[in-house]
Amino acid sequence: MNHKTLLALYGLKYNPFQPELPAEALWPIPGTETFARKLEMLVAHGGFVLITGEPGHGKSKTLQWIAKRLSQMPDLTVGVMERPQSHIADFYRELGELFGVTLNLANRYGGFKTLRARWQAHCEATLLRPVILIDEAQEVSSECLTELRLLQSAHFDSKSLLFTVLCGDTRLPQRFRTPELLPLGSRIKTRLNLTPLPPEELTAYLQFALQQAGAPQLITQELIHTMASHAQGNLRVLNQMAAELLSAAAEKNLPRMDESLYFDLFAPPQTRQRRTI
Repeated sequence: MNHKTLLALYGLKYNPFQPELPAEALWPIPGTETFARKLEMLVAHGGFVLITGEPGHGKSKTLQWIAKRLSQMPDLTVGVMERPQSHIADFYRELGELFGVTLNLANRYGGFKTLRARWQAHCEATLLRPVILIDEAQEVSSECLTELRLLQSAHFDSKSLLFTVLCGDTRLPQRFRTPELLPLGSRIKTRLNLTPLPPEELTAYLQFALQQAGAPQLITQELIHTMASHAQGNLRVLNQMAAELLSAAAEKNLPRMDESLYFDLFAPPQTRQRRTI
């Protein structure tokens, strides 16, 4: 069944279990509201903040939600780095594109001065630091992270010209304990560590996702609780499970998703056999 037919069958505005979601469908994980308020205050001072967690715990969607929130602040420039694995030349090239400056890559010192001048002008005009968001930051080389630290530090490290939000898995804080990156790690002003979510929060997430997509009755409450209990606290696992159930329900032309469909798809063969006896 194609995508449009599936949406029409259940009256969905979009598939709530796929990664590509509209901004209003982003669910703020508990704790992220407080973290976001801290960021809104810190943009006046700059520096580094850190979001970490194991795969599937919602890091990238949280960063996307934060990007949307910061973009609503007047006069604030927000850039998103698309290629964290770049070597130093491409790293500078992307910074130049993000902040609208032309860099001569053969003259790194010239690029260094040009970027800092652009950030300084933004600081003076708005009293806010420009923001750069880096997802999958565990892939950024130590050389580039060190360069970024030096780039945004001014006046003997008493002033920061940039506000950097690093988002990555649990390898990232481990790297900040190494001698090479300890100077950056010691400058992180606040951290958000995303952990496995309890079933009641996964339940709240599913209810929010269905409501925003326009089909709050698509999944029975019994199945919502079952899925939340078996997702191991992982949002990605939960969404993949729900997406598979939705596809199966559409193929069978079911009016809604319930526990019998769950057991048909996910129960061990011996369990399904006992249920049919």
